Amino acid sequence: MEREERLAVFLDYENLALGAREHLGGMQFDFGPIADALAVRGRVVTRRAYADWSYFDEDRRMLTRHQVELIEMPQRMGASRKNAADIKMVVDAIEMAFERDYITTFVMCTGDSDFSPLVTKLRELDKNVIGVGVEKSTSRLLPGACDEFLFYDRLEGVDVPDEAEQSARKKSSGRKSGAATGSTARGGRRTTTAAAAAEATEAPSSGARSRRKKAEPAPEPTPQPAPAPEVDEDETPAGEPPTMEVKVAQTLAGLQASSSGSVTASQLKRTLVRKEPTFTESDYGFRTFTEFLRYLADRDFVVLSEGPSTGDPVVELPAQPDSAHAFDLLRIVVAEAGDGTPLSGLKNLLRKQRPDFSEKALGYRGFLQFCRGAEEAGAVTLAWDDDAEDYLVSLG
Repeated sequence: MEREERLAVFLDYENLALGAREHLGGMQFDFGPIADALAVRGRVVTRRAYADWSYFDEDRRMLTRHQVELIEMPQRMGASRKNAADIKMVVDAIEMAFERDYITTFVMCTGDSDFSPLVTKLRELDKNVIGVGVEKSTSRLLPGACDEFLFYDRLEGVDVPDEAEQSARKKSSGRKSGAATGSTARGGRRTTTAAAAAEATEAPSSGARSRRKKAEPAPEPTPQPAPAPEVDEDETPAGEPPTMEVKVAQTLAGLQASSSGSVTASQLKRTLVRKEPTFTESDYGFRTFTEFLRYLADRDFVVLSEGPSTGDPVVELPAQPDSAHAFDLLRIVVAEAGDGTPLSGLKNLLRKQRPDFSEKALGYRGFLQFCRGAEEAGAVTLAWDDDAEDYLVSLG
């Protein structure tokens, strides 16, 4: 534990959220894939996100669930304060670099080249710097300044929609999220649009709200027991939650990719607990974590070999199949599920057969792109269904 990296995460949230909406087909930014990618690199001790949260009201719950501290930086207080969040983020990062010697790595989640001097200064202070940004909204100057740079759209768990899916999303949603933010991320820079100004003027002041409450005799009753389903809806994005075998395979793949040495059972368990603090092998009927790994090894989900100490074996994933074998697996799963299987739940069905399946390990940027490759190989066919607002997959 003493040799583990200690990470401090800083999010320039406006740059990330608007970059995802503009360049990734209107998809909503999710901190989960970043949290998983950082969990295999060390112990995250602080997470802070900076923005004017009146523009990102829907995102607050998602960030709070990931224990991200929300730093409120209003952009309009009589005059424009466009760079207020950026300046606050820089000041906090430098202060933390001097006051907390135990923090070894700073994670700067932004694509804005204005943060390049901060990155350079942190490295001068002997801090490791990891950058995270949306690829098309990240300045070319920023990745070269960091020790490591992760593009959000390439992370495991981020499925970038193709053009057909993007246009369907735009029709169904009416691009309501873009109007709510009122800002556009361009090349890592931000510019306030007229839509935001119009929205700001339309927003009622606190005085107007109080006057409205006095004028209307309480039309909405206070007891509202309906918010519970919304939390459940966010908790389970689509389909079934990943099984424990899938979580182990994903975590192990991340550790193998980020570390130069072998991955031991103790290291794997520490990372699993970082991702899911409530994890314990006893919930799955095993007395020890090694016993749990032996169970996975017997089912060819992992490979165990002798480790540096007794009771702490080295854990590896089986050899990753090539694309042809993965296409064959897709055919088998579609044949079992039946023609017209929705694309949204197909990946979970694949991982029930092979928990370590990852389209990104095969060179595809998303699961839809993987299925497109399978279609070109004649394994399956894809057809867009307007009623289901999803692709339906059938045997080729």
